[in-house]
Amino acid sequence: NSDFIINPDVHRPLSQRYSTKCTIYLLTYSFIGNYWYTHYFYSVLQAKYMMPAQRLNDVPIAMYLATHFYFTTYHACVGNGFLRFVDRNYGDRDDDERLNDGNTSYDRGNDISNNLYGNKNRGWRKQILFWYTVLYLSYFTAFMETLTISSFPYYSFKDQVMAYKYGSAFYGIYFLVSFPGFYYLDRFVDEDLGVTGKSGNEKQHQLSRSRAMSLMDSFVTSCGHGMMILTLLDFVRLYLGIPLKIGGVAFAATGTK
Repeated sequence: NSDFIINPDVHRPLSQRYSTKCTIYLLTYSFIGNYWYTHYFYSVLQAKYMMPAQRLNDVPIAMYLATHFYFTTYHACVGNGFLRFVDRNYGDRDDDERLNDGNTSYDRGNDISNNLYGNKNRGWRKQILFWYTVLYLSYFTAFMETLTISSFPYYSFKDQVMAYKYGSAFYGIYFLVSFPGFYYLDRFVDEDLGVTGKSGNEKQHQLSRSRAMSLMDSFVTSCGHGMMILTLLDFVRLYLGIPLKIGGVAFAATGTK
């Protein structure tokens, strides 16, 4: 029935599914964020967790798990949702001019479908719109999380106003890297849909297979993006002249002190 959309992942082995690769990416990213970035919040924004908890490197272990479903929502719904809307619904000026000139040999629909994750002919106006959207979503997402968890009694900042205004910008650095990074993750995964088995398209199918992303690729990509974020956070810390203090131990149980 054409009224139903079937997820292409159902026809793939578990290790080749887009959802599996995304989960690996976000699990890795969540771990890096908690293990390393939290200490920048401790040092730069003087944030602290006060709940009794089992901790890994002075970060409550529960937060490693909570961050994963937070980040899944942010990247799958907010980041990918808005960036895909921009990429699919705002065409390039060159494309419109070719259509207006009566160039019937140019199939805009096919061109867009083959370049959903970064049109080869993307003009500078669309580039600006795309990256402005990334910038806006990064700050908005960070600010809304800071605002919505403000009533949580076991997480606090020394200066709440500073946390809203400048802390959100500091936190938004995460998403400046990870929103576009996650958007482009495994961007060729659906390239061979409808191609396999059709005569004359074997070469294209082989090209698609050569572009396939493995689970290890997802892990390494997340590590790379994580390092980019860590470096940007440290640039800000150095600019502010604030020392970074990491005083955690491997595992520890802490109270409210």
